[in-house]
Amino acid sequence: PRRWPEALYSFIQWQKLRRYEAGFCRAADRVAAVSEADAQALARLVPGLAPRVVPNGVDVASYRGFTSPADFPPLQRPALVFTGKMDFRPNVDGVLWFWQEVWPSIRQAQPTAHFYVVGQRPHTRLAPLAADPTVTVTGLVPDVRPYIAEADAYVIPLRMGGGTRLKVLEAMAMGKGLVSTALGCEGFPLAPGQHLLVADSPGDFAAATLALLAEPSRREALGQAAQTFAAAHYDWEAIVPSLEALLLEAVAEREARG
Repeated sequence: PRRWPEALYSFIQWQKLRRYEAGFCRAADRVAAVSEADAQALARLVPGLAPRVVPNGVDVASYRGFTSPADFPPLQRPALVFTGKMDFRPNVDGVLWFWQEVWPSIRQAQPTAHFYVVGQRPHTRLAPLAADPTVTVTGLVPDVRPYIAEADAYVIPLRMGGGTRLKVLEAMAMGKGLVSTALGCEGFPLAPGQHLLVADSPGDFAAATLALLAEPSRREALGQAAQTFAAAHYDWEAIVPSLEALLLEAVAEREARG
């Protein structure tokens, strides 16, 4: 019952956004979606619509070649990192779930493990994490890359939301070993066990994370495979031509109509 007001708010926002998105899609010359799942959702929203998939991108070189500054304080090890805007409801929900349901098992097996929650405007619901000495809630940082670079593993414990998440691309581009829920990596055609580990239950998520922490060679292999995949499919050099082609099609069609 305590969550009913939030559920009602979400339902109202959902209905408003459906009308808003449908109106814009009908008015547009072309519609692009960042994933196949999003394209299918828009097509269901507006019958007859044929969105083109142009994925989110990342400058892989700026992550792959990144070196942490000499004055960046060392992380407590083993270090697990999550990055994101921390007043965003899916991020808050995911981090709370991880801390409440997954973190105790990880700490039991790895007593020195430390969890870093990196991102601006931490919600008040994260106050218990900030008070936990095994967790660091950073708030706004000038650059998230040092935290990702220094992480032993990157976790994506998301349970709500949609689209493709830039945090996944950033961690992939940096060659990090990833553990994600299925929803957290939704929209990316990644192969579990080849590019990352995927787990949805608390026990499975803890086991997957501990497996990466125990096997540096395995997380390095996963990270390298993910980085190669990101460079081939999600670097801006691979994506921009598709977006340019879409825009040029729209311009040519308008010109043909006079």
